[in-house]
Amino acid sequence: MKKICLFTLKLLHYQIDLANVPTEKKYVLVFAPHTSWTDFIVGKIALTAMDVKAMFLIKKEIFFFPLGIWLRYIGGYPVDRKRTQKLTDTIAEFIKGKDEIVFLIAPEGTRKCIETWKRGFYYIAQKAGVPIALAYLNYHDKKGGIGPIFYPTGDYEADLQEIQKFYCGMAGKKKGRFNLEKEEAHR
Repeated sequence: MKKICLFTLKLLHYQIDLANVPTEKKYVLVFAPHTSWTDFIVGKIALTAMDVKAMFLIKKEIFFFPLGIWLRYIGGYPVDRKRTQKLTDTIAEFIKGKDEIVFLIAPEGTRKCIETWKRGFYYIAQKAGVPIALAYLNYHDKKGGIGPIFYPTGDYEADLQEIQKFYCGMAGKKKGRFNLEKEEAHR
C-alpha cells in the first residue's frame, strides 16, 4: 500500500517528507491548513506513505452504512458536534488507554476561514500527557509532511503562538480560507 500511495502522490505532484516521522508511540497529530475536503484524501495518502496510522475526528452524520464501516476501518472517530462538552476528556482517556496511538485533529475545526483555532487538540495532548506533532500540506509548493514535535507547557496562548509560527505563510487548497496564509499578519 505504501508504494501505491507514494506513486499516487507523485502523480499528484506532491513532495512528502518521509524522513521526519515521529518515533514517539503516542501523540496528537495537528493538521493544517484544512481548507478543502480533498485535504483528507491527500493527507490520508501521505500518512499511509509515511507508515503513520492515525485516528481522526469526523462528524457522526457521515457514519452511515456502508461508509461508516469504511471510515472506522481507516481510523475514523465519530463526533456528535452538538455534544462536545467532554470530548477532550473522552479522547484523552482513550489515548491514555492505548500503548500506541496517533490521533489526528484539524485545529481549525472547519474548512472555512476562522480567526481562532479550537483548543481541543492542545487540551487532549495535555490531559493525555502526549506531545503534539505538526503535520502540514502546503498547497503553495505542494509539499507536506510532519514538522516538529511540540510539548505543551500549560501556557496555551504562548504555546499556540509557537505552534502557529510553524504554519505561518502556508497556503490551503482554497485560497483565503487559512487564517495564517499571510505570514506578515502574524508577526
